[in-house]
Amino acid sequence: MSIRYGLLALLDYGPKYGSQLRAEFESRTGATWPLNIGQVYTTLGRLERDTLIEPAGERDGKQQRYRITEAGRRELAEWYRQPVDRTHPSRDELAIKLAMAVGTQGVDVAGIIQAQRRHTLKAMQDYTRLKAQALADGGPESGEEIAWLLVLEQLIFSAEAEARWLDHCESRLLRLAARRPARPLTGTEPDDNGADENVHHAEHTDHRDHHHITGGSTA
Repeated sequence: MSIRYGLLALLDYGPKYGSQLRAEFESRTGATWPLNIGQVYTTLGRLERDTLIEPAGERDGKQQRYRITEAGRRELAEWYRQPVDRTHPSRDELAIKLAMAVGTQGVDVAGIIQAQRRHTLKAMQDYTRLKAQALADGGPESGEEIAWLLVLEQLIFSAEAEARWLDHCESRLLRLAARRPARPLTGTEPDDNGADENVHHAEHTDHRDHHHITGGSTA
């Protein structure tokens, strides 16, 4: 849906050909979400079908120029007003991968997490370097430069959040492995502090089990 409304927003500036829309979309987002020209014209066809855009003037060879209609402006204004729906999140491949890997024999879940963390931190470093370049020489001035900076910062924040989530996943799996020593989910050994904690937990569990079996009391 973001492509649909992104193209509508660009057409709100004035009539454009599909190739112009593709170039301007990628310029504003720093080519973060590249579009192929077929995708652009497919979306334009649906927008025209829904009477949100219409042809504007003569064709330039095979290219048709489009302009936004009043209905299109109303729908675009409504899109700007409405918050993005987070109650039906898009499928996240990493979350699905970990959900499928946990408990599956022969899968190194710790290795998956570590590899993903390296990749995520590398991406965050790349985005941060691009942000520094965007802020050089007085910072962004044009609307397109500011738009690209906002996209970059969103990518940085998302990468930071993903790295924290991966740390959380690793910690939780280590605790789970400590409670089920006969069926470890990961090949990663806890550090000394984690090991001491696990020994204390095991001793406490053995003592509680002994009390339950014998029916005795503890001092």
